Amino acid sequence: MAGMRTALSIAGSDSSGGAGIQADIKTMMANGVYAMSAITALTAQNTMGVEAIMEATPEFLGKELDCVFRDIFPDAIKVGMVSSSGLIQVIEEKIRAHHGKNLVVDPVMVATSGSRLLEEGAIGQLEKLFPLARLITPNIPEAELLLGERIAGRKDMERAGELLGKKYGCGVLVKGGHALEDANDFLWEKGQGMWFQGERIDNPNTHGTGCTLSSAIASNLAKGKSLSQAVAEAKRYLSQVLGAMLDLGRGSGPMNHGAVIYGD
Repeated sequence: MAGMRTALSIAGSDSSGGAGIQADIKTMMANGVYAMSAITALTAQNTMGVEAIMEATPEFLGKELDCVFRDIFPDAIKVGMVSSSGLIQVIEEKIRAHHGKNLVVDPVMVATSGSRLLEEGAIGQLEKLFPLARLITPNIPEAELLLGERIAGRKDMERAGELLGKKYGCGVLVKGGHALEDANDFLWEKGQGMWFQGERIDNPNTHGTGCTLSSAIASNLAKGKSLSQAVAEAKRYLSQVLGAMLDLGRGSGPMNHGAVIYGD
């Protein structure tokens, strides 16, 4: 434990505990790394939707990041919900200044419940983070928004991964769970494409799946895994916590992030 690896989540807080910072910390600890956080916003939300968002100021977020980097340097960084350009700019500046590594960016634009989480006009600023990333993890709607093209099947996912990877110079994991017939994901990295088969689990409680997957990937990168290994192990973890069939809340409920530790 003396040599425990570390990971930092830069994201919003979810008051219901299923997504955001709370899901990230649970996931990182379940995957064997020490979790830290820099909170971009407080959200009043539950399994049925987001009712209110109160952002941190860019200045305060900058201080959060400085405090983490100057003391317990993260072996990997996950960026999740960031709702405005000013906050994204600070994240970019601090990652550059502190030479952050193993950056995984989950381009959160819309919550599972359908609530918009990214301000209009902030996408361009978010894209400036991508060249710093080891991996970005867009789902189908997010990849469509970034590309300006519709994605309707496996060939489209492969094309999207390649185009986004070449555009931003980073790895791209196009997640197929949102709009297609299966839970298979396509990874594009350094000119190579790879499919990851996913088990389609009949569980309507999927609150925080994107946060969980990206945090698990970051955790595995922190432990020195290759990108393909990190993705494969993260997908296995996601299947386990979904398969635990936790049923809480009146909407799309959370998952049992600790199922791999203490069983379901």
